[in-house]
Amino acid sequence: MIEKDVNPHFEDFLFDWRQKFQLLVGGYGSSKSYHVALKLILKLLEEKRTALVVREVYDTHRESTYSLLEEIVEDLGLDNKIKCITSPMQIRFPNGSKIIFKGMDKPAKLKSINNISIIWLEECSEIKYDGFKELIGRLRHPHLSLHMILSTNPVDEGNWTYSHFFIKNKGQEDEVIFLDDEELYKQRTVVKDDTYYHHSVADDNLFLPESYIQELEKTKVYDLDLYRVARKGRFGVSGRKVLPQFESKPHKEVMAAINSLHRPLYRNGMDFGFEESYNALLRMAIDDKNKILYIYWEYYTRHKDDPEIADDLQEFKRSKERIKGDSAEPKTIYYLQKRGLKIDPARKFQGSRLQYTKKVKRFQKIVCSDQCPNTIRELKNLTYKKDRHGNTIYDEFNIDPHTFSAIWYGIDDYEVVDLKDKKKTYKALQSLGL
Repeated sequence: MIEKDVNPHFEDFLFDWRQKFQLLVGGYGSSKSYHVALKLILKLLEEKRTALVVREVYDTHRESTYSLLEEIVEDLGLDNKIKCITSPMQIRFPNGSKIIFKGMDKPAKLKSINNISIIWLEECSEIKYDGFKELIGRLRHPHLSLHMILSTNPVDEGNWTYSHFFIKNKGQEDEVIFLDDEELYKQRTVVKDDTYYHHSVADDNLFLPESYIQELEKTKVYDLDLYRVARKGRFGVSGRKVLPQFESKPHKEVMAAINSLHRPLYRNGMDFGFEESYNALLRMAIDDKNKILYIYWEYYTRHKDDPEIADDLQEFKRSKERIKGDSAEPKTIYYLQKRGLKIDPARKFQGSRLQYTKKVKRFQKIVCSDQCPNTIRELKNLTYKKDRHGNTIYDEFNIDPHTFSAIWYGIDDYEVVDLKDKKKTYKALQSLGL
């Protein structure tokens, strides 16, 4: 008989072994790792099993998972029965159960393990996706139920943990939703098929000092990414957003807003691609007075040659709409012109990437129709790259955003005047006595 105080939010989790996969995501200090460790010990005391605990780097076990398990064994007063061995790291139970520790940095040592019925992946977001799939294959036993427990801080939506357990190809035509993460944040625990989902934050840990939570709150002031992960325990986008003013709305609302404008400015921009890159053509409308850019139509494709693209864009020939295209593809532009499209090369010059990016950022709002899924996917969570010192690179991004390039070219001959420019203009006029 063992008595142990635990956090109420984890009580059901401790004794629920019905699902094969159990995913725990949450913020710092939520006690998810502690309760996974306690769950393992209770299960291995009850049944003779071999459990494997995995981290990306083997040496990190000693000060994390091994140390935590050893602490719980001592706290339960079982250190005279359960043996914690340091070399090699192992925890042995009186009934023959054992916990072994491995690192994905030494994959050869995984080949020798057999009859593993439970695997715990601590900080699973640090483990590569191929490693995760390899471990699923190592989970086998002739008669015991099989379980994999994954615990992590939810770094960002680009991590495999998000695409595998939540939404795959988010925002794309082939999007697959396993579970909307917003539903998890609301429900706190969700069971979907063979996966048990659990979300936790520092407030769920009743043994955590209030001062720790206050420190987490402070991160909101100086690091919103850290606040999202550490305090809220939520997936999102890591890094500084390029277009924080970007939003998507229903197509009818976008068109109604455009139709209500007095003399809107229409622009079309196109980026070219073939093998890895995409052809991206956007129809846009500009509210010059309020500095709002509307995106209401997209053409997004690849693996098409110039004649196929020309065939796709015949409506532009009929409407005689003007297109500005990437000047790095003069042959394609010339061919499309020969096919009757009014397309001209946009200006490109040294530093144009940075200047075009600054220009787009000057819009007060960028509103995109929900009928442009690829534009939304690329621009909603577009972030700047950073160099090896952590400094932001203002003309490089986390992806190659073809629709962003299409915007650049489309507004090539339009200038978004910001407040700084207005101030300079005012001073210039003053100096002229005007």
